[in-house]
Amino acid sequence: MQVTNRAIRAVNELTTRWAGASAGGTAFSAAGVWPLLALLTDGAAGPARAELAEAVDLPAGEAAAAGRELLSAMAGMRGLDSAVGLWTKRTLELREEWEAGLPTAVHGVLTGREETDREALDAWAAKRTGGLIERMPVPLTDRTEMVLASALALRTEWFRPFKEYPVRPRSGPWQKRTLRGLRRSTRLLDRVGVADTPYGAVTELKVLGNTGIDVHLLLGEERMSPGQVLGAGVDVLGRRHAVVPGHELPYGEAGPGLRVEKERCVTPQPPSLDVTTVAFDLSADHDLLHLHGLFGLTTARDESRGHFPGISAQPLCVGSAQQSTTATFGALGFRAASVTALAAAPGGGIPELRYTTTTIDATFDRPFGFLALNRSSRLVLAAGWVTDPTPYREDEDRSPSRT
Repeated sequence: MQVTNRAIRAVNELTTRWAGASAGGTAFSAAGVWPLLALLTDGAAGPARAELAEAVDLPAGEAAAAGRELLSAMAGMRGLDSAVGLWTKRTLELREEWEAGLPTAVHGVLTGREETDREALDAWAAKRTGGLIERMPVPLTDRTEMVLASALALRTEWFRPFKEYPVRPRSGPWQKRTLRGLRRSTRLLDRVGVADTPYGAVTELKVLGNTGIDVHLLLGEERMSPGQVLGAGVDVLGRRHAVVPGHELPYGEAGPGLRVEKERCVTPQPPSLDVTTVAFDLSADHDLLHLHGLFGLTTARDESRGHFPGISAQPLCVGSAQQSTTATFGALGFRAASVTALAAAPGGGIPELRYTTTTIDATFDRPFGFLALNRSSRLVLAAGWVTDPTPYREDEDRSPSRT
C-alpha cells in the first residue's frame, strides 16, 4: 500500500501543477493521465525516461508498479469506473514484459482504416464513461502505431440534496446574471473551514456523496489565482495547511464568502451552516503536448528517433496526447417539495428573545475551484475552476424561491 500512497501523493501534486498552468474555466483529471505516464516511463529510455520519471515523481524503476497499483486501487473505489485501453497495428510487436504489466483484456487492434478505428475507439470511450465522453480525444492517421488510453467516470449523490432557486449575485463577475442557485442548511459546522495559506485565506466546503466520493468547493481571496486556490485545496488534503473548522471560526467575516453571526431567538436553536452556491456544467479539451514539460513529454515527442525500446523494438515517439473532461455539479436528483407557512400573530405581546444561536453563511457567488476526490484515500479524481455557472431558467424551477 506504500507505493499506492506515493502514487496518490504524486497524482495530487500533478493536480496542483496542472492547475497552476491552467487559465479560465476548466476541468481536468490528473488521475486519468498519471497512470499512462507511469506505464510509458517503464518502456522509455534516455532523456525521455528521466523526464517522465520526474513528471510522475517516482524513480523510473518503480513507476510501472505504482501505476498498476493505482489502477487496481481505483478499480475498487465505489462510485468510480476506470479502464485502460491499448490498440496497436498488427505490424507492431510489443515487448512481452511491458505488455504483461498492463491490465488484462485491454489490447485491441488498429486496422489502419481511419473510419473503422475511429468508430471502435469512440465506442470504447463512450462505453467506459457511460456516454459522458463520446469521442476518443486523439487524432488517427496512417502513421498511428499505438494508442494507450484511460477512462474514468465518477458519480455520486449527495447525502442531503440542495434546493434549487434563482440567484443574482450583487457584485463580482456574475452580478446581474440569473444563475441556478443551490442552497441547503446543516447543523454540521465542520463541513466548512478556512485555511491560511502563503497566498491568502481559502474557504473549503465539503459536500459529501453517498458513494465515498466527495466534492470540495474552494473559494479564495479575490486576488488569488486559480492555481493558488486549487493548490491550497490539495495542500489541505495533504495536511500541509491547518484549517480552522466551522465551530472555531470567529464572528464576523471569517473567510472568503464566509460570515459568522450570533442571532437571538425565542427558543433554543442549534448552530447552523447555511450554504449558497451555484450549479455548473463544465467540459474541456486539453492538448497535453502544449504542456509537454509538465507531463514529461518534451523529449518523447521528438520524431527523429525512438524513445521507448522497452515497449517495442520499433522506434516510437509520442505524436499526440490529449484529454477530454466533463464535470457537472447540481442538486443531484429530482426533488419536489412545497412549503406552507402560516403567519400567526403573537397572543401575549412581543416575545422575549432569551436565547442566542450561531449561524454561518457560506456563499460561493464568484469564480471558485473544486476537487472531486475519493474520501478514504484523498485521491483527487477531477478538478477544475468555475467561471461560467449554469444559468437559471424558469421552466426548470423545481423548488420555491427564498427571499
